[in-house]
Formats: sequence, C-alpha cells, structure tokens
Amino acid sequence: MNGRSHVRGPLNGIRILDLTHVWAGPLATRIFSDLGAEVVKVERALGRGPSVAAIEPIAGWIGGAPGDEPWNNNAAFVKLARNAKSVSLDLKQPAGRELFLRLVSVADVVIENFSARAMPSMDLGYDVLQAHNPRLIYVTMPGYGTFGPYKDWVAFGPTVEPMTGLSQMLGYSYEEPRNSAMALMDPIAGTTATTALVTALRRRQETGQGSLVELSLHECGVSFNGPWLLEQQLGGDLAPLGNAHPQMSPHGVYPCLTRGADDDADWVAVACQDQQAWAALASLLEAELSPEWTLERRMERSSVIDAALSNWTRQYDKDAAAERLQQCGIAAGPVATAPDMLAEPQAQARQFFATYERYETPIPGNPIHMEGLSQEDWTPCPPLGAHSQMVLQQWLGLSAEETQKLLEDEVIAERPPD
Repeated sequence: MNGRSHVRGPLNGIRILDLTHVWAGPLATRIFSDLGAEVVKVERALGRGPSVAAIEPIAGWIGGAPGDEPWNNNAAFVKLARNAKSVSLDLKQPAGRELFLRLVSVADVVIENFSARAMPSMDLGYDVLQAHNPRLIYVTMPGYGTFGPYKDWVAFGPTVEPMTGLSQMLGYSYEEPRNSAMALMDPIAGTTATTALVTALRRRQETGQGSLVELSLHECGVSFNGPWLLEQQLGGDLAPLGNAHPQMSPHGVYPCLTRGADDDADWVAVACQDQQAWAALASLLEAELSPEWTLERRMERSSVIDAALSNWTRQYDKDAAAERLQQCGIAAGPVATAPDMLAEPQAQARQFFATYERYETPIPGNPIHMEGLSQEDWTPCPPLGAHSQMVLQQWLGLSAEETQKLLEDEVIAERPPD
C-alpha cells in the first residue's frame, strides 16, 4: 500500500494500473476509485476507443457533440473514468514497455479485460509481471476465461448473455427468445471483480504474496442463473413468463394515464407479494374480484385480474398509481425512463447523480453509503494522457527533464498524434 489517492475510503493507498476497456473492467475500476484506490489508466496515444473521433460512441458525446477534442468526449468513457489518472504510454516501443514494467514493480494491482491471448502475445502475461513484483495482484477478465475451448472467442455482453441461460426465462414463449440488450454480463462481471480484488487484497495482507485473479463474463453471468437452473434439475417445467411471476399474481407492468397527448404510454410495475396484499388490491380495484382468492386461483384468473388492474391504473399517472398502491401495502413503482430517473424525488433526495463533469452532465454516483466516503472527493474524468508525466515522476522518481524527453520521443503522450 504505497500510493495515495485524493479520494478517501478503505482502498486508499492501493495503486492500480488499469488497462480495461468498454464496460465490465472500467466499471470495476470506477468502483475501486470511489473506494479510495489510486487508479491509473494506461492508454494508447490513440486511446479511448478505436476511431473515436470518426464514429458516434455507443453512449454519444458528453455535452452532445464531439467538440474540439472528441477523444475526451466519449460519454461512456467519461462516466466510468472519474477519479482516475491517465498515462498515455506506447507499450510497443521498448522504452514504453520498460516504463510499464517499472510501474508494475511499484503497483499493487494490474487489471485488464482483453481477450485471453492479448497480454501473453505482448509478453506481458502474469508470469512476466509477477517476476517484476511478487506482491502484484493481477486481475484478468476475458469473455470466457483463460482456458477451455472458447477462450479465444470474441465476447460482448449481448452475445455472452444467451449462453448463460438467462434467455431461457426472458420473452413470452419458447418461440420468441429474448435478450436484455443491455449487456448485463458486463456490470455483473464488473461488480464481481470488486469482490474478487478485495478478497485477493485480504489474502495478500495475510500471506504477503500476490495472486492471479481470473474471472470470465460467461461464468459471472451463469452464477446468476441459480433458481431456474436448480428448478430444471429438480424436474420443474420452466417456460418464459413475460412479465408474470411463478409465485406472485398479479405481477407485471400496467398502462397509466400519459402526461400529454404525444407522449408514449406510461406504465406502473405491480407485484402482489402475498395474500394480504391481494386482499388490499381486490378492495382497491372495486371489481368482481374476491379477496379470498388464493394464489392458485389468481393464476387461473390472471387475465381477468390484469384487465381490472389495467382499467384502474389508466385513471392515474404512473407516480400517482404507484403511490396509491404503496399506501395499501402493495409493492409497486413507476416504470422510469432515463429522464425520469434523473428527476425522481428519491434520486434527488439521496443526491445519487453527481454533476461535476463538464456541462454539468449527471453521472451515476456510488450506491455504497458508509462513513469516510464522499462525492465531494471525486474528480472528473481526466483528459487523455493528462498525468503521463506526473505519475512517472511520483511513482518512479523521474525528473521533469526525463519525462519531457519521453514526451518529445512519443513514448508517452498528452494528446493523440496529429
């Protein structure tokens, strides 16, 4: 623990070299930085995504336009790189490789989510890095792991997700399998990596030894497949239920009064969690529904119940409908769009979205609340290579003259080449 971050937290003093990209790895390192770790993103001079200046990033541009520095305006990158420092280092040059290995020797963690063959192909696999630092924790997050017949497959969340079994329970019939289209494996793997790193740090504290931590997007997703996987093994007859639930009825999303003639439909989600909630709902709807109906009976009459509930929800906007249902002890919530999430009273009261980035862009905060953690410590996503000289001076003791020479020789960079 030989580095200090400007962010307070339990990981303060941990130095992390971050080679991650896209979502899974960068989410993990953002959580590490929120918890106080000093995260240094090691980037190429053309970094922040291939041809980022020429294409529309997945999440668009911060501020809505590429601007004069499009490489610094990729919204998805900005969202995931708060608190970090940026070193733009050419690992293909011998001098760049040497500098990287010197950084490794004083780091606590190296983390990457490249393909299984990427780091070994550069002769920068765990065995090489460990030889430079026996206490190093090396976290690798390839799509399918570092061994097995799929290890060299290209992996993205939407293609990995169906392989986890999650698609078995999505959709409305076996004839129409669905995909969440949200690359859920990425955030699942990112949060899994945080628990893995904390475990590895604890082990190092006890043994003094570093370790190789390997996890795959695929297996991280499979680990969330427990209930229906077990049910199938026990002989259960499983099928996609759409918005229904095998142990609750009614359960789904129901149309509400829209806020304007041109607006898309608004919806409220309802989960009738037990018999007491059903009795309250039957009374509220004032329809020909018996509060004595058991779950089995409600399942049989689900179409009648859904029709009655939809007729009731259409009288209210989604917030009012959710409030009325909650007052009766029935689990319910408005179905939120992105603008709704930013404006909802709960998020505003808890100050979850932080607006310290350029253009006061709201960025999701940290859901962990504990003493010693504060958004007031956070800093915006750094420009590409902004800390290239500073980190080499602080971590390796290089002089300003030495780092300036590295900049002139294009071993390090502070902006993409012209």
